[in-house]
Amino acid sequence: MPDTSFSIASLAAMVGWTILIFAPRRWPLLNGVPRWAIPLALSVLYSGLVLANFSASGGGYGSIAEVRQLFASDQVLVAGWAHCLAFDLMIGAIMAERMDRAGVQRPWQAPVLCAILMFGPLGLLLAVLTEAGLRPVTRIIPQGAVT
Repeated sequence: MPDTSFSIASLAAMVGWTILIFAPRRWPLLNGVPRWAIPLALSVLYSGLVLANFSASGGGYGSIAEVRQLFASDQVLVAGWAHCLAFDLMIGAIMAERMDRAGVQRPWQAPVLCAILMFGPLGLLLAVLTEAGLRPVTRIIPQGAVT
């Protein structure tokens, strides 16, 4: 069961990332697949696995040893994987929309979105910096100052 859940979750996420990176964004229904449908489906998987297995794992969040013990269970490990896949995909969809609005062309977005897929927070940082780098930089010069 954990191997099957892992494979299905991974495949669903890859479908979402493929849509996000390669499909046109002019269709709102298609945009909803990576932004809402797949992350919510992964959230259902996560919730079921956590509710059924969390207390049985014997781990917790109080120390690294407890976290290690928590993730020693394959079911909880798959839940953690689904958690990462869901949130990374949703963040990717949000940042893709923001980069679209900022005028970042799709060929420049693709590596940033791949960084979000592979490295989560690092990719988010790159997306924010990419978006911020396109904002016009304005200097505020006090009135009457000599320039």
